[in-house]
Amino acid sequence: MVQQWKRSVITLSVALAVGGLPALAAAHTIKLGASVSLTGKYSTAGNHTRKGYDLAIKRINAAGGVEVAGKKHLLQVIYYDDESTPARGAQLAERLIKQDKVRFMLGPYSSGLTKAIAPVTEKYKIPMVEANGASRSLFNKGYRYLFAVLSTSEQYLQAAVTLAAEQAKKDGKKPSSLKLALAIENDPFSQDIRAGVLGDAKRFGMKVVVDDKLPRELSDMTSTLTKVKALRPDMFVVSGHSKGAALATKQMAELRVNVPIVAMTHCESAKLTDTKKYGNKAEGFLCAAQWAPTMTYKDATFGTASDYAKAFEKEYGYVPPYQAAESSAAILLWADAFHRAGSFDVEKVRDALAASDLQTFYGNIKFSKAGNNIAKPMVLRQIQNGKYVVVAPTKWATGTLVYPKPAVQ
Repeated sequence: MVQQWKRSVITLSVALAVGGLPALAAAHTIKLGASVSLTGKYSTAGNHTRKGYDLAIKRINAAGGVEVAGKKHLLQVIYYDDESTPARGAQLAERLIKQDKVRFMLGPYSSGLTKAIAPVTEKYKIPMVEANGASRSLFNKGYRYLFAVLSTSEQYLQAAVTLAAEQAKKDGKKPSSLKLALAIENDPFSQDIRAGVLGDAKRFGMKVVVDDKLPRELSDMTSTLTKVKALRPDMFVVSGHSKGAALATKQMAELRVNVPIVAMTHCESAKLTDTKKYGNKAEGFLCAAQWAPTMTYKDATFGTASDYAKAFEKEYGYVPPYQAAESSAAILLWADAFHRAGSFDVEKVRDALAASDLQTFYGNIKFSKAGNNIAKPMVLRQIQNGKYVVVAPTKWATGTLVYPKPAVQ
């Protein structure tokens, strides 16, 4: 059977469509490759990822491109749809490198896809900047060509455990008296989140009364939620990507499951603040985020985090989720590395990436020897009156925790 590949390119037309740039027609191009989940299970976040890449490409090209050794170069991305399948992602990475002659890669969406692609880019010594693979297991393999702009996944909901402990103390209780329930998808990213939560729960002496692994093809959480309702934990942690966040929100309301603190991932991707879809079912949920528009980071390309959010919303019609923001940051990192390398020699560019130390609208970027970003914290936002309000860490907080969260009506 002949394999059908879904290929698309964002190219010079992005820059040349902007008025006053006729001189760019003769500019050289820097070709990047990306396998992204545009269909399948991860399509929602995958499309956020591509939009983040595209917006940064458009902004950089409109400003004249990237200066490398005194010459301007436009950015170009060759995309393939990996259909949310790791094996397909690995095939496409190989195709991009061997057939499309790509020498610089952008990451896919999800830790699972990144895990499938990283051995391929490492094999061919192709640098990859990824923005959506947070699993800490990506950074214990000794990869030399993998760089991630986001915080690793075990950090995602640790702040929620700390908040619960702080709240217990305010109520005159010991943190060790708290009971936790976990519903975590059985994939590398989510299981790292589980490890982080369990580690912090152990540190505070909290008891875990439910610890369920959710299947990848998640369609029903009734069994888990029935246990949660019966055991009445003080905190319920959910990580199941966009589908898990949406399903938990709907079924908790249907089954009248009330927990004082509910913390989960992928609130934005699941659009939990969409009142037409969910009403106020997600009110009071704590949501892990790599980034928030209220943060004070800034750069020369987009300006502040708020400026980026406005630009994204103008372009695409909705507030950017962090998956889009971190993807745009990956493009900014590539541009910075090319400029500092002053060359397109793969090893020189790789070394420039490794030496990165910059601030973007998304946050600070500096890498450990393993390639993970060690300069940016996670943030925790609570849905309050249908809006996301940063409640942790304190340095970035724009509001205070509403506790207990409103009961399901």
